[in-house]
Amino acid sequence: MLLSLALIFLCGIGLGKVFELLKLPSLLGMLITGIILGPYALNLLDPSLLGISPQLRQIALIIILSRAGMNLNISDLKKVGRPAILLCFIPACFEIAGMMLLAPRFFGISLLESAVMGTVIAAVSPAVIVPRMIKLIETGYGTDKAIPQMIMASASVDDVFVIVLFTAFSGLLQSGKMEAAVFLSIPTSILLGMLGGGAAGLLLAVFFAKVHMRDSAKIVVLLAISFLLVTLEQQLTGPVGFSGLLAVMAMGVAMRIKRENVSKRLSSKFSKLWVAAEIWLFVLVGAAVNIDYALKAGFAAVLLIICVLVLRIGGVFVCLWGTKLNQKERTFTAFSYIPKATVQAAIGGLPLAMGLACGNIVLTVAVLSILMTAPLGALLIDRTFQKYLTRNNQ
Repeated sequence: MLLSLALIFLCGIGLGKVFELLKLPSLLGMLITGIILGPYALNLLDPSLLGISPQLRQIALIIILSRAGMNLNISDLKKVGRPAILLCFIPACFEIAGMMLLAPRFFGISLLESAVMGTVIAAVSPAVIVPRMIKLIETGYGTDKAIPQMIMASASVDDVFVIVLFTAFSGLLQSGKMEAAVFLSIPTSILLGMLGGGAAGLLLAVFFAKVHMRDSAKIVVLLAISFLLVTLEQQLTGPVGFSGLLAVMAMGVAMRIKRENVSKRLSSKFSKLWVAAEIWLFVLVGAAVNIDYALKAGFAAVLLIICVLVLRIGGVFVCLWGTKLNQKERTFTAFSYIPKATVQAAIGGLPLAMGLACGNIVLTVAVLSILMTAPLGALLIDRTFQKYLTRNNQ
């Protein structure tokens, strides 16, 4: 396993730097590193490491969402209002509806199978979006209208919404029964995730005020509580849901509200952790990609992804209709809703593992969506934020 970790870090950093020199996102180099080192190419990664790959990817998400919460100013987010709420649901619904309309014609699958595929594809990637939005907040781009805050918060809820829908549709396809309890878990997952995480953050802020410890020790405590919150999500079933990852972000927000100076220092610590976490996240996502499936799907899958992505972008513009954002700012927001990676890598193979007839094609489209949209979305964000957003120098 140590050799595998060495290869992940050294090759991930090296190829990431090569792509940076080519003026391309470093994550593309990391994804390609994973594909090359993974079981479907050179097979140089230890199977025991690949066995815990989902857990390692989840730790990386916890790190970046903790940092996101500590950089999210709720007062700025309140200024945005309605669009922030709509962006949590509408773009994903547009993409799922597009998949249900087009996938039966492209691949001859049923409407319900298309709905399962749509929920797999519809989630955006917080691992791509959040670090870039944090950078914009730190440098002041778009903050006068709270654009990065809006994107960061809405994208996180978008993932919760889509994953719950995936559970509902895949369960219906597998058992033939529609359970209302699964759909009831959507609002409870979001509400309890925010409340539970917020309560944990406030308690930790009080604890840190009374108990002196180094910032490094505070990071360890925060990570431990985050692991407990995510574990709680896995234990709760039925109509009462709980989003652990949303709770992690809410905990960071509460810490910022209660002790802003401490949260800024801890955010800096998390940014250093992210240097390593980003590498293993995207390399391991790349290692999960079966390139053979992608090649077999061919042009039809590529065209399908492009079509539903256009509908998703349309959904973003619908959410921003009537707002104070100008055309460039709306376009930047749409670009930010393009990248997909972590959720697709996490659940793309589940329909196949469940024995669903659509399993192979769902996995194929999920793989292609990662390869197409993660680098494209990152590139568009990186290349346009200075041109499309106004910088607040205050």
